[in-house]
Parts: sequence; C-alpha cells; structure tokens
Amino acid sequence: MNLSASWYCFKGILSREFLRFVQQRSRFLSALIRPLLWLIVFAAGFRAALGIAIIEPYDTYITYETYIAPGLCCMILLFNGMQSSLSMVYDREMGSMRVLLMSPLPRPYLLLCKMVSTALISLTQVYAFLVIALLVSVEPPLLGYLTVLPALLLVALLLSSLGLFLSTRIRQLENFAGVMNFVIFPMFFLSSALYPLWKMQESSEWLYWICAVNPFTHAVELVRYALYLKLNSNAMFITAGCTLFFAALAVTGFNPQKSGK
Repeated sequence: MNLSASWYCFKGILSREFLRFVQQRSRFLSALIRPLLWLIVFAAGFRAALGIAIIEPYDTYITYETYIAPGLCCMILLFNGMQSSLSMVYDREMGSMRVLLMSPLPRPYLLLCKMVSTALISLTQVYAFLVIALLVSVEPPLLGYLTVLPALLLVALLLSSLGLFLSTRIRQLENFAGVMNFVIFPMFFLSSALYPLWKMQESSEWLYWICAVNPFTHAVELVRYALYLKLNSNAMFITAGCTLFFAALAVTGFNPQKSGK
C-alpha cells in the first residue's frame, strides 16, 4: 500500500460519507433537534431545580444551558457514531463496505478511514449546534471553538470505533434498535452530560461510581474543559485508551477468517 493508494481510498470513503450526509437532510436535522430540545425545552424546566455551583472548568456561576452544552455536543457524536454502525451493518452485507473489505488494502486502514470519515461529518453537526446555542447565551471563549476541535475529533473517533465494534456483533438490522437502547441511553444518562457527578453522588453512591467509570463521562469532560481553554489530561488519556481498545475490537471483529464476512 503506497501513499497515493492510501489517499485515494480515504478520499473515496470520505466522499461517499459526505454525499450520503448531504442527500439525507433529515439526518442533519434530527441530529440537531435532539440536543436543541434538551438545550431549549428541558433546560428551562431543570434550571431552577438543578442550579450549578462553581466547578471546574468554570470560574464563576453558570446557567444550566452552559453546563449541558458540552454534553449535548457529545450526544451528537454519540448518535452519529451509533448511526454509522447501522449503515455498516447494511454496507457489510450488500453495500460498498462488502466490496472494500475484499480489496487488497489493509483491513485496519479501511476501518480507520470509515471511522475518520464518520468523525469529520459529525464535527460539522457539532459546530452547527454550537452556533445555534449562541442564541440561548451559551457563549464559550472565542478561542474555545478552536481548542475544542482536537477533543471533539478524539471523542468522535471513540464513538465511531464503538459503533464499528457493535456492528460486528449485530447480524440483522432488526436487532439494531434493541442493541442501541442498551448502549446509547445508559452511556448518555449515566454520565456527567446532564448533571455534575457530585450531584449524582449526593443521590446514590453506586450510581456515582457507574458514572465515574463510564467512558462517555470522560469524553464529555474532555470536551467541556477544552471548550473553556483547559486540558483535562486524565479524561484525555482515558478517552484515547478507550478509542484504541474499541478500534482493536472492531478490527478483530471484521476478520473474515473469524467472522465469516
């Protein structure tokens, strides 16, 4: 595999994912409606009940909308990562990925191209959400829109690799919805996306520890800190480690000698 072949492969996969994204306008709208409902509708009701104290990385009291915005960014990445696994189930059986996996290019590289392409598409939706969030006074530092980019990319790769791994275990499209309900909602709600962990600890110690070991919690905190010009090194290492772990599982799962695909 030479450099030109590698670039041609990546460009082809990225172009296909982008064309699919452009043609599915409802996908873009649905990715924005979910977090906007939380930001505008639910946050209005929870604001008084959950009031947020001064916590890292914030230097002063913040509104509830400001607190949940990073978690909602990760929600977009989570749903897109899981949606990519749905398309992979279809593509693996009768779509383009079936053809790609038969090519002489290394299987890990093909899956990496798929992960990166999904991640880049997801970033466009996240930044669209952040622009709309300005309308409800979610105003991170201007430089934060740049410093959060590497964090968003790493989180997107984590969730894309998780989605690819799940697609190796889903044999039929009919089983997708059930599996996703056991992945998306626990990951999202048992995290710091909607409430600080100290709030959860006040309510239940065992739920707090579940949230603390949830990789999605560390992904949210990585984005939260990066958006406000700070680095959470612990969250970064955990997120990177989980990304490598799920990527390795995905590559193993797409081994034709093992899975018969």
